[in-house]
Amino acid sequence: MKILLVSPAYPPTFWSMQYAGRFFHAPSNVPPLGLLTVAAMLPKDWPQRLVDMSVEPLLEEHLAWADAVFVSAMDIQMQSAATVVRRANAAGVPVVAGGPHYTLYYETVQGVDHILVGEAEAVMPQLVADLQNGCAKPVYKADGFPRLTETPPPRLDLLDIKAYLAMPIQSTRGCPFQCEFCDVLFLNGLKPRHKSLEQILVELDNILSLGWGGMIFFVDDNFIGNKKLAKTFLHGIIAWQQGHGQPFTFITQASINLADDAELLGLMATAQFKSVFIGIETPAAASLAECSKKQNLGRDLLRSVETIHSFGINVMGGFIIGFDADPPEIFSIQRQFIENSGIAVAMIGLLSAPPHTPLWKRLEKEGRILGFPSGNNTMDENALNFIPKMDKDFLVNGYKDLLREIYTPTASFGRIKKCLKHYKTPDFVTKRPVKLYDVKAMFHLFWTLGFFTKGRLAFWRLFFYILFKSPTELTEMLHLAAMVHHCQIVTTDFLRNKETCSR
Repeated sequence: MKILLVSPAYPPTFWSMQYAGRFFHAPSNVPPLGLLTVAAMLPKDWPQRLVDMSVEPLLEEHLAWADAVFVSAMDIQMQSAATVVRRANAAGVPVVAGGPHYTLYYETVQGVDHILVGEAEAVMPQLVADLQNGCAKPVYKADGFPRLTETPPPRLDLLDIKAYLAMPIQSTRGCPFQCEFCDVLFLNGLKPRHKSLEQILVELDNILSLGWGGMIFFVDDNFIGNKKLAKTFLHGIIAWQQGHGQPFTFITQASINLADDAELLGLMATAQFKSVFIGIETPAAASLAECSKKQNLGRDLLRSVETIHSFGINVMGGFIIGFDADPPEIFSIQRQFIENSGIAVAMIGLLSAPPHTPLWKRLEKEGRILGFPSGNNTMDENALNFIPKMDKDFLVNGYKDLLREIYTPTASFGRIKKCLKHYKTPDFVTKRPVKLYDVKAMFHLFWTLGFFTKGRLAFWRLFFYILFKSPTELTEMLHLAAMVHHCQIVTTDFLRNKETCSR
């Protein structure tokens, strides 16, 4: 049975990073790990092809080749996913769909022949058997959350690895915190489940065998959801890195309590974790209490960010506007915090209420739900799928002004400078041989940011400051500048499109 694996396209958002990827000739941020893991669960004698629509278009010849199309999507991909389903229907090819989007909305999805609800490990054996016997059911529901110790390594051999900024690994699923707006509790559970260290090291071996020597993204919901386990993993990763010549750097997602554990931070720095995404959400205590973001309450958030930066790990921050408890001056409060924190990549979004979350349930009881969210809370004012307490026009206009102020060249590059004041690159990284690949990307970045953008003066001021004050941080400065450049473009495009539509 010939299987066409299709990952729908991601629209431009803060997370997509395609404009940063252009410096490395990489059109996409990270491959579709869920789909590649499903591919590894299929019979070995079933021919497989992957089409990642963030890298290449889906062609009619792809559909003509396939006996079935497997689609996996997150909410942000829902529009592209719907197009894939319609095209497969028109070509007469059965569709099997799964992933977060289809798990959340399986009762309303149209055009899909077989839907996997929940995690694939729990249902793939039955689905495969039924497909082989010609009796596949419309819906397959996972019973609970499966163990990950039997999850196979993803089929990375299906990829063109040069098309990506980072390769993916997942060591755990689930998060111990219960933020009101987050659907991870429903999708992956409260108690983090994990792979074995041996599984992780095998996946590192596999990635290295492909010739990869760049960044790896641990896509865990919360890498430090179990701190003791994370330390065990990190000791193993450090030993692996040292035994293989330190080939990789890492990025992941974690909670702010990372700042409380110097041992954990030290291990991450030694392992070469260079970036971490943290959901800060807001410096307003009342809004944090409202959304049950308990791990962020009762702490100096600025000090926590500074502590993480001091270990050579830059913080990418998630921020939210639209809580009931947000005061009218929330926009200036958020702007001041972001500027003072030195968080260069600040992903600011409007609050959304996904189905099955505590927030959805609360707002539904209050009669405030307007419909399903758009799936994009950072570049879509329709992300507000509920009636906010604050006047909506005031809220949306304040959000746009905040984005406009945060991503001016002076503000953006100023935050990089502030971040790197607390930064320290490990000695073995500064001694690592420079690759031709990185040199080409550096000159492309210099050419673009130094000569062809409105922010070129701010860029050169930052460059010469780092060159003379802290030259060992120059590589990290350029890495952050590339990501900031992406954020500036998507912000400018969003604001321009909205201003055009309002005329």
